[in-house]
Formats: sequence, structure tokens, C-alpha cells
Amino acid sequence: MSNLLKPSIYWLFGFAPLAVILEYMHASAPLIFFSAALSIIPIARLIGTSTEHLATYTGDAVGGLLNATFGNLPELIIAMVALQAGLHDMVLASLAGAILANLLVAMGVSFLVGGLRHHSQNYNPASVRVYGSMMMIAVFSLFVPSAFHRFFGSGEFAANENSLNIYLSITLLAAYVLYLVFMLKTHAEFFKSEGGEEGGHESEEKRWSLQKAVAFLVVASLGAAFMSEVLVGAAEETGKILGMSSVFIGVVFLAVVGGAAESISAISMAAKNKMDLSISIALGSSIQIALFVAPVLMLSSLAIGPGQMNLSFNRALLGAMFFSVLLGIIIAGDGRSNWYKGVQLIVFYLILAAMFYYIPVSA
Repeated sequence: MSNLLKPSIYWLFGFAPLAVILEYMHASAPLIFFSAALSIIPIARLIGTSTEHLATYTGDAVGGLLNATFGNLPELIIAMVALQAGLHDMVLASLAGAILANLLVAMGVSFLVGGLRHHSQNYNPASVRVYGSMMMIAVFSLFVPSAFHRFFGSGEFAANENSLNIYLSITLLAAYVLYLVFMLKTHAEFFKSEGGEEGGHESEEKRWSLQKAVAFLVVASLGAAFMSEVLVGAAEETGKILGMSSVFIGVVFLAVVGGAAESISAISMAAKNKMDLSISIALGSSIQIALFVAPVLMLSSLAIGPGQMNLSFNRALLGAMFFSVLLGIIIAGDGRSNWYKGVQLIVFYLILAAMFYYIPVSA
């Protein structure tokens, strides 16, 4: 608790009441949007910290899974609120943006920070190959409904197209369940750590109790749900005022804010020379977005919101995801990282962000 009183990222909690006050005062949408966005960053970090303490009782693979799962909670909450508001383009953009942010920003900054502190770092290349192949399958799967709509669809989504998306979502969820069985049960040795650690796990005195970790997790999740509603409520108007498309807001702002928890955790683990855990968080989170969060949101749209949201991404989003996965596999596949590899990933993300800012909405 004393950490919350020290000058840190948690000082951004002050933007939460500010965002609420600005909303009730009907202030400018960008002020509300960015205040809510800044308040979600420490909430996401608190979720990540809680799961980090839970992860000290497990190995790196399970710890990375826990961190990715609860770290994606703010993203899922933000997307659910946007889904209910019928902002399907923004939801799809935030899903693609979350994958880009994990592969390029989280992993890139992790390589950069870890490389500056430790010159070069080692991790298990076998796990990266599994993560990479799963990401490739996920991205290729998302090409199917997009290509079907482009070549066989007519403006509105037809019944056969809606059925295809439901079938695809169920298949992706099944693939994710089998991936968990593979990682945690049948082939856990593929995910064993090879890199060094700085000081090992936290000591028992520093480790939070299970009750404390769960309590903070629940409180932070409720906070994320509330502030996400404020954030999404101001998102569309913010885009109009600042001249930004809903796609750009989803790809950059919502994705980076929603993924703050796992990004900060991955970077923190890399700084401590725990590269296997860092890689597990960054790549595992991307897989979870593609194979779990995306199909869950698609199926949830059958019950909430104005209509079914199909996983039909535009060409720019599909191309960005494909080349990001390809670049991530090439750079991370050898089991060694350094600071310049991080620079390469970050530079590619900045180029993609600029592209999404300038491309037409209909691309």
C-alpha cells in the first residue's frame, strides 16, 4: 500500500475524478477522453501488479498467461462498452491495435530496456516458435471473413456471412482451449525459461497475499469498467473534433491504453532480465486477443449492441497485423534480444501509426 503513496504512475489516478467532473460539466470531448485514458493507465497497471504477485506462485508460462489474461481485461471492458454503443469499426480497430501494441510496442520496448541494461538477453526460442505459428494461424483465420465480405458480400452482411463468422469464432475459441492444454499440460517443457533472472522471484515478505491480490484485482476491474464507459462515450466526438478517424483512435489510443497493464509488466520483466516471462506476456497477450477476445466479442454482439459484429477487418488492418506478426517472428525467433531489435520493432509501429492517421477511412 505504501507504494501507492510514492510519486509513480499511480499519481495518474487523479485523472479519474477529473474525467467524471468534466463529463458532468459537459466539457470538451477531448478533455474528457484524454483524462479518462490517463486514469485507465494506473488502473491497468494495478491489474498487472496484482497478477504479477499471483504469478510468483507459478512458472513463467503460467505467470505470463495470468498476466496476459488479466492484463487484457481493460481492453475487453473497453471493447464491450464500445460494442454496446454500436462502434463496430472502433472495436475491430482496437483489436488489431492491441495485437500491434503487444508485438511491436510491448516487445520492442522490452528488448530496448532489457538490452540497454544487460547488453544481450537469452530466452527459449521454442516457445517463440509456438507463439509465432499460433499468431500466423490467427491472422490467416481473420483473413477469411474479411475476404469473404469483400469478394462475396454486398453492402450489408448476409445470413451466410453471419453464420461463417459464428463458426469461425467458435473454432478460434476451441483452438485457444487446445493451445492452453498444449502449453500447460502436454508440452509444458516447450515453455521452460532459459534466460537469467535478477534476484529470482520476490521474497515471501514482499509477495502479496492471495486475498490482497484478488481484492485489488476486483477493485481495479470495477474501476476499469466505469472509466471505460466514460472513455468510449467521448471517443467518437473526440475523433471528430481532432480530425481523427474511429479506426485511428481504436488502433492507437484505445489499444495502447487498454494494453497498458501487460505492456508495463513485459517491460518490467525485461528490465529484471526475466525475458522468458516478458516474451510470454507480450506474445501470449497477442494470441489471447486474436483467439479469445476477438471471438468472444463477436459472439457477445449477438446479445448486446444494435447488431452482430463480424470479424471483417479492412485491408490496412489486415496488412498491418500480417506484417507485424511476420516481423515479430523474424526478430524474436533466434532466442536472443538486444536494444537495437527493440528499436526496429518500435520504428515499424510508428510507421504504421502514421499510416493509420493519414489513410482514408474506407481503405
